[in-house]
Amino acid sequence: MTIPEIQRWFIRQPAITRPRMRLYCFAYAGGSAAVYGGWQRELDPAIEVVAIELPGRGSRFSEKPASNFFWLVQELAYAIAAQERLPFAFFGHSLGGLLAFEVARYCKLRLLPQPCHLMVSGSAAPGMRKPGRNLHLLPDEDLMTELKSYNGTPAAVLESAELMAMLLPMIRADFGLVDSYRYRLAPLLDMPLTVLAGRGDPHVTLDQASAWSMETSAESRVIWLEGDHFFIHGARAAVLDVVRDTLTGKVPG
Repeated sequence: MTIPEIQRWFIRQPAITRPRMRLYCFAYAGGSAAVYGGWQRELDPAIEVVAIELPGRGSRFSEKPASNFFWLVQELAYAIAAQERLPFAFFGHSLGGLLAFEVARYCKLRLLPQPCHLMVSGSAAPGMRKPGRNLHLLPDEDLMTELKSYNGTPAAVLESAELMAMLLPMIRADFGLVDSYRYRLAPLLDMPLTVLAGRGDPHVTLDQASAWSMETSAESRVIWLEGDHFFIHGARAAVLDVVRDTLTGKVPG
C-alpha cells in the first residue's frame, strides 16, 4: 500500500501534545470513525486517539464496503504496522471488538507490532458467538426493523428514506461481515484484555462476556455498565472512565 492508501484507514483528531501512546478505535456495524469523535478531548493528551475508517462510510463513502472479514484484518494489521512506532492499544465495540481481536491475533502470528492492551466492548467472545442470522439478506423494511431493535440508529435517520437508501448498502455489508466470521483456533494472545458489557444487552450474555478470558494468557477482566447493546453512547462517560483507567500507567514517561 502507498502512504495515501495506508492513511485513509485512519481518522486522527489533533492531540494537545506530542503523543506518547496511541489508541486505535474500531466502530460497530454501520458505524464510522465519527463514533469516537470527542474522545481525544476527554483522554490524557499524551494518548493519540486514532479511529479506524472502513471503506463505504465517512471520508471513504465513495468506496465499496468490504465484504471479506479477513481481508480487512490483514489490511488493517499492515496499515497499523506502517505507522510511526509508539506503544498502542485497541478498543472496539461489537463488530469493532471482533475486528480488533482478530487484528491483534494477526499481528502476533505475523510478528508485527502488537497492542499492549485489548479492550472489547459489546461483543461476545469469538468462540461463544451464536450462529449468524443473515440480517444482510433481509428486505429493506425488515432490516430497518432489526436496526430499531438494536437501538443504535437515530430515529430521524431511520425515518429518512433518502438517508437509509444511502446507508443500507454499507450496513448490509457490515452485517455480512459479522455473519461470515468463523472463529479459528490460534495461539493465545499475551496482552491484558478488558471486556465492557451492557447489563441490558440482549446480544452478550454473562458466559459470552466471561469467555473472553480464554483468548489470552494475560489478565482478563469484565466490567458491566448500565445500558443496552449501545451503552457506548448511553454510558459514554463510564466507558471513557474505563478506557482512561485502563491506559493509566501504560503511557511512557
